[in-house]
Amino acid sequence: MPAVTADPLTLPRLEAPGAGSRERAVRSVTTAPQGYEGEGFPVRRAFAGVDLRDLDPFIHMDQMGEVEYAPYEPKGTPWHPHRGFETVTYILDGTFLHQDSHGGGGVISDGATQWMTAGGGILHIETPPEELVVKGGLFHGVQLWVNLPAKDKMRPPAYQNLEGGQVALTATPDGGALVRVIAGEVAGVRGPGSTHTPIAVVHATVVPGAELALPWPTGFNGLVYVLAGDGTVGSGGQPLRTGQLALLGEGDFLRVRADRVQDSRHPALEVLLLGGAPIREPIATYGPFVMNTRAELAQAVEDYQKGRLGVIPADALMPHTGR
Repeated sequence: MPAVTADPLTLPRLEAPGAGSRERAVRSVTTAPQGYEGEGFPVRRAFAGVDLRDLDPFIHMDQMGEVEYAPYEPKGTPWHPHRGFETVTYILDGTFLHQDSHGGGGVISDGATQWMTAGGGILHIETPPEELVVKGGLFHGVQLWVNLPAKDKMRPPAYQNLEGGQVALTATPDGGALVRVIAGEVAGVRGPGSTHTPIAVVHATVVPGAELALPWPTGFNGLVYVLAGDGTVGSGGQPLRTGQLALLGEGDFLRVRADRVQDSRHPALEVLLLGGAPIREPIATYGPFVMNTRAELAQAVEDYQKGRLGVIPADALMPHTGR
């Protein structure tokens, strides 16, 4: 799981939480069920069973893989619409290709992130490149859906390509945890992602036996999802393993510890840390649309059916399926 790697001892150091800081306790732990998305690639539904009010401003998250594909097994998604939110696709291992009807697109590979604001409407496709389809190989990524407030739901679509080298890096004082800030500001470290509501998206690697005590914005909710490995989280030391999500309570910082023994495939604990200022607006969802009312969903469906959400370009990227 390379994502973006660096020697923690060469990076700026995180400051320890200040005296009197409140550590966040665990409110709940849920285990992501496994299923399939798009043309049939395996996913873990990270937010399954969690109330949307506790996730706000996040809507949905899939952990894609981790999977070692045989030749001709890799699959993606066909062209499909979105309206009313943002998709954030973070690739840890492997490669995805993206194209959308607004002119955005490119290659998303080890440690890169594509940030697509669907706004008032867009069509897009995400698919593995021909080489990965033909040869097979390792693939692992995350797609996160971030809600837009009502005032921004119909804004023009936009696209951000965040290469792995743009991610802001920091480390714990003892070098036991490497912290990648993708979006938002955490402990004075700001990530490159531009957001329409205040959020933080962080990927941390914690080596066996080490811990990460990370200051966390007090007005944000706190979510810890384990991409790989075993450890504990929160003031009570709640055990957490691959595919589990911890919802944290209020406080000034969160703590994650890696177990001293990890499995041979995952030499460290890999966690995704998420938080944001809740939008606190009504949420209505239907497939690829996230709006505030059922009437707005009906309008989104009608607009899609009448071609108002965009047009598939003439040079459209299509999934590679032939042998």
